[in-house]
Amino acid sequence: MRPRVPSTTCIASLPPVALAGGALTVGIGGLYLAALLLTGGEIEAGTTVRGVDIGGLTREEAARKLEQHLVAAGPRKLAVRVGDRSGAIDPRQAGLTFDIRETLDRAASTGADPVSVIGGLFRSGGDLEPTVRIDGDKARAAVGKLAEALDEEVRDGTVSFAEGRVEQTAPRTGYALDVDAAIDTLRAPFLHGAADSVTVLPVRETKPKVTAEEMRRAVREFAQPAMSAPVSLTAGGKRFTITPAVLGKYLTMRPDDAGRLTPELDSKGLRAAPAVTGALNGLPKTPRNARLGLEGDKVVVAADARPGIEVTDKALSKAVLPLLTRSDAARTGKVTTRQIQPEVTRENAARLGLTEKMSSFTVNFEPAAYRTTNVGRAVELINGSVVMPNETWSFNRTVGERTKANGFVEGIMILDDRYTKAPGGGVSAVATTVFNAMFFAGVKPVEYGAHSFYIERYPEGREATVAWGSLDLRFTNDSGKAVYIQAESTDTSVTVTFLGTKKYDEITSVKGPRTNVQQPAKKVSTADQCVPQTPLEGFDVTVERVFSNDDREVKREPLRTRYTPRDEITCE
Repeated sequence: MRPRVPSTTCIASLPPVALAGGALTVGIGGLYLAALLLTGGEIEAGTTVRGVDIGGLTREEAARKLEQHLVAAGPRKLAVRVGDRSGAIDPRQAGLTFDIRETLDRAASTGADPVSVIGGLFRSGGDLEPTVRIDGDKARAAVGKLAEALDEEVRDGTVSFAEGRVEQTAPRTGYALDVDAAIDTLRAPFLHGAADSVTVLPVRETKPKVTAEEMRRAVREFAQPAMSAPVSLTAGGKRFTITPAVLGKYLTMRPDDAGRLTPELDSKGLRAAPAVTGALNGLPKTPRNARLGLEGDKVVVAADARPGIEVTDKALSKAVLPLLTRSDAARTGKVTTRQIQPEVTRENAARLGLTEKMSSFTVNFEPAAYRTTNVGRAVELINGSVVMPNETWSFNRTVGERTKANGFVEGIMILDDRYTKAPGGGVSAVATTVFNAMFFAGVKPVEYGAHSFYIERYPEGREATVAWGSLDLRFTNDSGKAVYIQAESTDTSVTVTFLGTKKYDEITSVKGPRTNVQQPAKKVSTADQCVPQTPLEGFDVTVERVFSNDDREVKREPLRTRYTPRDEITCE
């Protein structure tokens, strides 16, 4: 009988490789268990983030620890520079934060397999920099606000003048913050920047067109010589001096396309300066026509014409600018003047057809101080008017508004069918006289209007009134030759004469009877400006203008007028 073999002999009989594999399996398994026990989480041992130890912690534990310590360690502000200006950004307002989740993703173990776990026994995580996250919208808003404060506009060098002195403004380079590029630039200083470090942000730079060198040239070559002394000018025989203080008010230096400063003179402003106007106002700016008179019915020249002298802004500038870079006696020049020739001269009066009296008419009135003044002023403005063929003459344009500034005073006139006080009262006497001179000269009426009620001193149907802005007296010269209006007045009369060449041998007036007669009413007025008024009937009347040549009637023109009743007014 064969003896029993112990069980250990079975083990001894296993192949050597199998034995080794089993031992290895047991060893690795134990090492894996040991590694799991030792590492105990997802973060590798020895891992720190900015000195905060998170080795061996779970993600949740590490996150809490980093939130507690890391956020507090972040900078409270970032010092920045834009060009040559300094400022600061609050990282929180700019959306700069530490991304804890992304940081932990980088710090966590690579996996739970045996190789990764066991590998953790033989390495340490080391110190990691946290990941920075930027909120684009917040960052763009914060950097944009910074740009508003720190951007600097480019400034050209300038040369100016004040009180006869030269003043300079230095050029300056312009800087505009590049917002998009600056946002990413903030990441590094937020992560690594020291408390006293300054980050230079990217900018777009603009160089001034006028440089400091160009300023120095302009001052040396023009500005300083310009302010060195007065300039003296002569215009139309008048001599005057302009000081540097006056010149400086109207002198500038402006850059051209190449950035070169060139002088400019405000000649219109200089022309209006008292120092210049005072001298030039003495020149006869308006030409004066030859003054015509009559010997019998023939026209003669009573006084010669005089040309006007005009100094243009351009001529003044052209005279002044070249003198500004000269010195001493060379700072004297002459302003070119332009002569404005009169329309009527001794030489051309006959050629224009101003040879005979065409018509003349006189209106008499009761003396009154306001009439003398207002009639005299209107006559002064009308006398010497020249109306060329086919031109239209206007009473309102010639006389102007009847105001105190224009030489008129308050007087009595008709307004709303009653007498009242207003500036220019009495001027209708001149209008009526001009109307009748026009009537008998045979020229064409264009606009006219009679008084609302009849005034006894005027011829019925042949009178006119004017009102500024609403009613004018106008005629067109259709005689074929020039017409010269002669006007004169006394304290009790006004006479207007038309000189020219008669187109018709004779012009007469034929008045028809009064028709549509209406009786006036009686009224009482308590108005402050009340003027007593005597009654007069209203009526219609037609006046015919009859044109004759060689004792033969050529044509007739009817002029129809309607007068309202002149009510009797008693003032209380």
